[in-house]
Amino acid sequence: MSLLDNRVPAVLLRIDRNPFHHGTLGAVRSLGRAGVEVHVVADSAGSPLHRSRFVRQLHPPPRPGASPDEIAATLLHVAARFPRPAVLLPMDDASAVTVSRLRAVLAPAYLLPQQPEALPERVADKAELARICAAAGVPHPVTLVPDSAEEAAAATWRLGPPVVAKWSRPWLVPGGCGLRSTMVVRSAGEARQLYRRAGEAGSRLLLQAFLPPGPDRDWFFHGYADRTGAVRAGGPGRKHQAWPRGAGLTAVGQWTPNPHVQALAERLTDELGYRGIFDLDFRRCGSTGRYHLLDFNPRPGAQFRLFTDSAGLDVVRAQHLDLTLRPLPDGVPLPGREFVVENYAPLAALRPAPQGRELAWHATDDRAPGRAMWALWGRHAAGRLAARLRHRAAATPAAPTRLVHQGGAQDDLSHDRPTALSAALPTTLPEDFADDLHDDQKASSC
Repeated sequence: MSLLDNRVPAVLLRIDRNPFHHGTLGAVRSLGRAGVEVHVVADSAGSPLHRSRFVRQLHPPPRPGASPDEIAATLLHVAARFPRPAVLLPMDDASAVTVSRLRAVLAPAYLLPQQPEALPERVADKAELARICAAAGVPHPVTLVPDSAEEAAAATWRLGPPVVAKWSRPWLVPGGCGLRSTMVVRSAGEARQLYRRAGEAGSRLLLQAFLPPGPDRDWFFHGYADRTGAVRAGGPGRKHQAWPRGAGLTAVGQWTPNPHVQALAERLTDELGYRGIFDLDFRRCGSTGRYHLLDFNPRPGAQFRLFTDSAGLDVVRAQHLDLTLRPLPDGVPLPGREFVVENYAPLAALRPAPQGRELAWHATDDRAPGRAMWALWGRHAAGRLAARLRHRAAATPAAPTRLVHQGGAQDDLSHDRPTALSAALPTTLPEDFADDLHDDQKASSC
């Protein structure tokens, strides 16, 4: 018998049009395996997600650029089919921010964590996060928010270069504009030009001191803060491989005990009064050894299934149990367990994993999404490579270089709207081809 109340359905919301988001598939499987009826409001065109046997129904997402009222109407339309309130799980930052704004409208139809309405938006905002960390005494890279192009140039010299450039509200960056949510800026001129595009990005530019990547420096923490504020499920993990290399989303991660990271996570969520699922990204400074918080995501991280304990509890199941007033089981942590996104790190997926492994796409009880992913990835990558070769053949020798070098940023570029296809490239392929795939998918994801 399932510990979860399978009379209460779950609705997963993803506003950003990323049909290859493996975290959404992970949430579908986690809840579906427990007998929960799972509905998904997301872009499913060309997505492996619709092949999962654990999806009860896929619903059309709100149109791109939809207003909060339109998003509310979509969610309430889905909820009208249920005899009781459903658990609503935002799967991206844009969804988390919107749901928090719509709490009063959605609460009769959905079960939601009780927390200050503006809190998810505050922690997701990169500039506000710097202020939050300063107030809480949590290490954070030195961050400057320029008010002019000349201030941006001066800040670059003050902090570096190189420096990390971020848009304060990355979920507002439109697809197809050529902007990334996080970039490495290597000159004052680049910073000056980037600042002038703030109107396109939809939020303010901030510049941050660069913390170089390196072995044992990139960490993350996933957790669920329950009704009392206690952090349940989840745990600390170490990023072994990323895509793009040294900067991006987790391709290979491992559940690794880290009391320092855990203490920082619990202290911050406690001081904020945060409730619900969260995903934090840290980078350890090579010179001081301090763990700096880089990102606070008010929703599940894509690799959340890494932290599945001996009782089968993860952060998604924890939220469903807590909001339906059911006790959370006391499982035993399983450190050493691995998470591999197999199309980003195929060799890692083949290595022995004595402590256990969770794959992003393949599952023995749900094989169809994994097969669909490989077929779609191969087709898309081949198409993009052909397009790139045609472009090179037509280009003149004096073709301009890119404005901003886009590798090595100290942030999780999964918030940069990449899809699995856009990032899942063997490392032997040219970096500029990888960037083209990344840019090509930006219009359809987060």
